Amino acid sequence: MDTLNVVIADDHPIVLVGVRELIERDTRFKVVGDAVCSNELVALLVSKPVDLVITDFNMPGDSPYGDGLKLVEYLTRHFPKVGIVVLTMISNPLILTRLQELGVLAVIQKHQLHDEIQAVLKAIARGKPIHHNGPQPTSVMDHGADLDQRFTRLSPKEHEILRLFVSGQSVNEIARGLNRSAKTISTQKVSAMRKLEVSSDQDLLTYCIERNVFN
Repeated sequence: MDTLNVVIADDHPIVLVGVRELIERDTRFKVVGDAVCSNELVALLVSKPVDLVITDFNMPGDSPYGDGLKLVEYLTRHFPKVGIVVLTMISNPLILTRLQELGVLAVIQKHQLHDEIQAVLKAIARGKPIHHNGPQPTSVMDHGADLDQRFTRLSPKEHEILRLFVSGQSVNEIARGLNRSAKTISTQKVSAMRKLEVSSDQDLLTYCIERNVFN
């Protein structure tokens, strides 16, 4: 078979070097470029023939291509022939399912990178289906009503704090604006996230942005 051209995208140099080393152990793959932000990744895809992208879920910088689900959606829409493997620390089943719905070939947890990437590459090279490990996902589309229902559990104060947080304000900025202590704001934010059953700021932001909750 022909060698598959690979681009790696991650803002951590150590991860880039480590992933490149793992890929180059398999002669069926050739790394043709790496990127540390979404802009560089898209530029490489425009300028080079690429078969596979291995990208971090969270990418830095203010890019029109974004990161997370926004970036993956852009890649699948504009480069439909390029396979995508996502590296992440996120374990939220809703986010993982949405990635599968978008057609990514695999999602690899970073703490399992060395154990999983070789198996994923082998399956890709052979054109075999990839078995997704981790928690059983729940479809965002199928259970959207249940998720929306969770927002009814929020108090007016919790709802306002999340709205401000999703708009880009930090906990300290929200505290100053509402004339409350940062500890109070943080406690109410954590309480709201618990009611929504999200475990991280990234999960919260991704869900709210995807569903236009505060728009």
